[in-house]
Amino acid sequence: MASVTYDHVVKRYTADLTVVKDFNVEIKDKEFMVLVGPSGCGKSTALRMLAGLESISEGQIRIGERVVNDVAAKDRDIAMVFQSYALYPHMSVYDNMAFPLQMQHMKKPDIDKRVKNASRILGLDNFLQRKPRALSGGQRQRVALGRAIVRNPKVFLLDEPLSNLDAKLRGQTRIELQKLHRDLETTFIYVTHDQVEAMTMGDRIAIMNAGILQQVGTPGDIYDHPANLFVAGFIGSPTMNFVPATAQNGSAKAAGFEVKLPKSLPAGKKGTLGFRPEAVTDRVTDEGNALQMKVDVVERLGSDQFLYGQVGGDSVTARVDPRMKVDPGDTVKLGLDTRSLHFFDSETELALL
Repeated sequence: MASVTYDHVVKRYTADLTVVKDFNVEIKDKEFMVLVGPSGCGKSTALRMLAGLESISEGQIRIGERVVNDVAAKDRDIAMVFQSYALYPHMSVYDNMAFPLQMQHMKKPDIDKRVKNASRILGLDNFLQRKPRALSGGQRQRVALGRAIVRNPKVFLLDEPLSNLDAKLRGQTRIELQKLHRDLETTFIYVTHDQVEAMTMGDRIAIMNAGILQQVGTPGDIYDHPANLFVAGFIGSPTMNFVPATAQNGSAKAAGFEVKLPKSLPAGKKGTLGFRPEAVTDRVTDEGNALQMKVDVVERLGSDQFLYGQVGGDSVTARVDPRMKVDPGDTVKLGLDTRSLHFFDSETELALL
């Protein structure tokens, strides 16, 4: 098994088009690392450079202590699972999984042992003689994983592997992948645009935007302590509330309310006050931190209830007790947990709180 290091890595296609900019991440041995960001942010390109499918313009990529910039893809001891599964339609499940080992001229008994071990891990024993067209989307995904597992790679690379699955199957497969990572005790690097996948699966998350690494940390750290306005808005569903505000005398003054800040900021500092929907509740514990919301939409989700409305002209989302009686058009008093406040600089967009 092995660690992976991106050391000041750059990918430049032309003088005017740089898609990965000074990328620095160290991925620990046996870690499940997720690269997440919007489409076109450079995350898949970063993965493909590691796989040897894209050249590196600047910097180094190391697998363990070995620099792999000029090492052929087939010699990097990694396995990649693609969004499209990339299965051979004319081959059986068994033959699809065995194919990379046959290319290595492995002996037939050893191939058989590895394929059957992978099929047992993935629950494919009853499908080994079927062709891909006779499988469901989830089963085809497992075959693609099996083809990677049989190689016993040092690192697994997964590029948007759940994108073609329906919502229910994505949830099930997320759990299966986490179990698989635990069973194999191998380094996993997983690329996705879905922040839910990132938050639920990753030991750590690396968030990218416009080719630039924004923040690296555990899901909890990133959720509670976003480094900047982009990260705060990208992670969390529903998204964090953002309200223009000015710091003054230990508080933040917005158009429709004023709240105490957990840490004093320079008076007159302009920025964006951020707070998650769960920080806005139906429990008012301090009148000084109360909000008056004009409710536009009520979204009832069984165990949760979300209110979408206006506070002093700013759009705010609140997560309240599902038993709270409220209808669109109502004006309700809500409490704000000031321990969960964030404040982002208006110029740099960096977190000051």
